[in-house]
Amino acid sequence: MNKPYNNKAWFFILPVFLSVAFSAIVPLMTVVNYSVQDIISPTRSVFVGLEWFRAMMRDEELHGALLRQMIFSLCVLLVQIPLGIGLALSMPSKGWKSSAALVILSMPLLIPWNVVGTIWQIFGRADIGLGGHTLSQLGIAYNYASNPLDAWLTVLLMDVWHWTPLVALLGFAGLRSIPDAYYQAAQIDGASRWAIFRFIQLPKMRGVLMIAVLLRFMDSFMIYTEPFVLTGGGPGNSTTFLSQYLTQKAVGQFDLGPAAAFSLIYFLIILLFSFVLYNWMQSAGNSGKTSGSAHE
Repeated sequence: MNKPYNNKAWFFILPVFLSVAFSAIVPLMTVVNYSVQDIISPTRSVFVGLEWFRAMMRDEELHGALLRQMIFSLCVLLVQIPLGIGLALSMPSKGWKSSAALVILSMPLLIPWNVVGTIWQIFGRADIGLGGHTLSQLGIAYNYASNPLDAWLTVLLMDVWHWTPLVALLGFAGLRSIPDAYYQAAQIDGASRWAIFRFIQLPKMRGVLMIAVLLRFMDSFMIYTEPFVLTGGGPGNSTTFLSQYLTQKAVGQFDLGPAAAFSLIYFLIILLFSFVLYNWMQSAGNSGKTSGSAHE
């Protein structure tokens, strides 16, 4: 006998739909409207169709910002994911040491983004900053304000310091969810430390690592506040990423039409890369399970 279907449950999620419509859909439709209009004044606009999208696709500055953004996001993943896994594996699993390690590791995540930029702005100065002064004493010519490579590496190091704890915390949670029976069986079989990591810990952490990769990729692709405070996008355009390029279009130049068109392109780029990355990780995980089963 089939149970009666209660439609009243939809009333509980109706406020959520209304909130999403108000906070996401309505602004999105406004952006879509701006992207096909030439905003001459607050009360006057001209319909231009897809002209702004064509202009954005031909913009050389946009191409440069996109390339810098892709390289930066790739470096973020290549550095933070292995480093976060290493920190998670090295953390104590139980007792007060584990609690203390979790608290200390979480501290960078609690610092506001603009404060992070200010901290590293001071830290990298050769006159008053510990990092910049130490490098100058070692004879290393370091100046993030005038050297594009120094500025880019400083932004990358700043992001690694700020967000690697998130990857470590997620990895630590994945490790703690592994039953002790797995480790006991591995000990009986005489498995090496690498074998335990390869065939027990890494597969069990796959879910949380997938979340970590997607979160870090999307967040790194939208980075704005930290490099803006640290370098202002300079020197030159070396640390001008997509979000700052969009802000310059919308706020600095007040080109609302091109900025709206680019924001939609920006959204589709993030969506596309996240989709490809998610499917690649899923396929890699499935192939890993298959190879693991064959190995057993």
